[in-house]
Amino acid sequence: MHHHARSVSGIVLFCGATLLGASSCSSSEPDELQEQPAAVTSPSFLEFESGPVRPIAVSPDRTKLFAVNTPNATLDIFNVTASGLTAAGRVPVGLEPVAVAARSNTEVWVVNHLSDSVSVVTLTGTPHVTRTLLVGDEPRDIVFAGTASRAFITTAHRGQQRTDPSIASVPGAGDSKLTTPSVPRADVWVFDPANLGNTLGGTPVRIMGFFTDTPRALAVSPDKNTVYVAGFHSGNQTSIVNEDFICPGFDPNTPCTNDDGSTSPGGNLGPKTDASGEQAPEVSMIVKFNNASGHWEDPAGRVWDHVFRFSMPDRDVFALDANGLTQSAAFSHVGTTLFNMVTNPVSGKLYVSNSDAQKAVQQLDGKEIKGRAIKVSEARERSTAGGASGDGRGTYNRW
Repeated sequence: MHHHARSVSGIVLFCGATLLGASSCSSSEPDELQEQPAAVTSPSFLEFESGPVRPIAVSPDRTKLFAVNTPNATLDIFNVTASGLTAAGRVPVGLEPVAVAARSNTEVWVVNHLSDSVSVVTLTGTPHVTRTLLVGDEPRDIVFAGTASRAFITTAHRGQQRTDPSIASVPGAGDSKLTTPSVPRADVWVFDPANLGNTLGGTPVRIMGFFTDTPRALAVSPDKNTVYVAGFHSGNQTSIVNEDFICPGFDPNTPCTNDDGSTSPGGNLGPKTDASGEQAPEVSMIVKFNNASGHWEDPAGRVWDHVFRFSMPDRDVFALDANGLTQSAAFSHVGTTLFNMVTNPVSGKLYVSNSDAQKAVQQLDGKEIKGRAIKVSEARERSTAGGASGDGRGTYNRW
C-alpha cells in the first residue's frame, strides 16, 4: 500500500547546539528572561488521501444514494426524495473506501483501498457490515455483471491474501512472481455473492490477470455480459535513453561506440546552448517505440534498439467475458493515464476519460524548439470511445 500523508502541526523552535549537547545557548541574562524552547506537540490533524474511483451509487429502485466518506472510513446513506437528499444513516467500513456499488435495494458493497478489503453492507434493519472480503493490494473499483451477477474488483497484482492457504485452490491465486517477465501486473478478483465461502476473507471464484499496470476503472456492457478493465498507469510506449548511451557534443549525426561495444546514432538533438550562449548539460532523452517500424526511435527518427533489450506493449483496456471469465479482447493506444469508464446504455460504446502525455514530442528548426515540454498535469485531457477516429482536446479519440 502506498499513500501520502499530510499533517498540520505547530512550529517548534530548538537551539541547534543544545541538540548536540553543547552549552552555547546559555546566557548571562536572568533565567526568567531567557526564552524557553517550545514544547513538542503531536500533529493536530493527520489525513491519508486516496483518490475516489466510484464514490457514489444509487439503489436500483432509485430511493437511496450511497456515498463513500473516504477520510472518515464510512459509507454514508441518503434517502432520495422529490425535495432532495436527507441523511438516512452512516456505516463504518474499512480504511479509505474509494468505491461503492449496490448489488440490490438492500445490499451494498464498498471497496476499501487501504484495508485491502471489501465491506458487504446490509440495509435490512440497522445498516451494518455483514461480511468483510479480503482481496489483493490497493483495490480500486467494483461492478456486478454476468448472469450470476458476480462481483468484479480491481486490485494490484500483489498482496498477502494472494498467497493465503485458504484460497490456494482458487485459479490465479499464489505467488505474484513480480520479478518474472511477461507476468500480468493487474488483477481482477471475482466473487459469487451467493457463495462467498466459509474462509475468513471469503473465497473468490477466480483471480484474473491482465498485462497492464495499476488497474483502476471497471465498466459493464448494457447486456451485463462483458466487463471492461482499464489500467490506470498504462503508459504510452515511451522510455529513457540514459545519457551514458548518448554521444557527447550535441552532434546528432555522428555515431559513437559505447563501453559495451554497441553503437549509438549520435548526440542530443539540442539546442546545445540557451539564448545567452550558455552550454546545455548532457542529459538523457525520451524515445518512443514505433509500432509501424518495430523500433525504438527518437523525435528525429534515429533508432535506439541497442539500449532496449525488451518489448513494451501498450495495452490499455481489456474486455472479459463475465460468464466464462476469460479475456475476450484488448485495446491499445487509448491514453497514458486512464481514469474512469462508462458505457452508452443504448449503443454499448465504451467511453474512457484519460490524459495522453506527449513526452516524446520535440522538433528542431534552427535554434528554436518547436515542440512541447508537457508535464503530467498538462497532458491532453480527452475521452476515448470505441468507434471511428478523431482526436484533440474536448473531442473523442476512438478505437
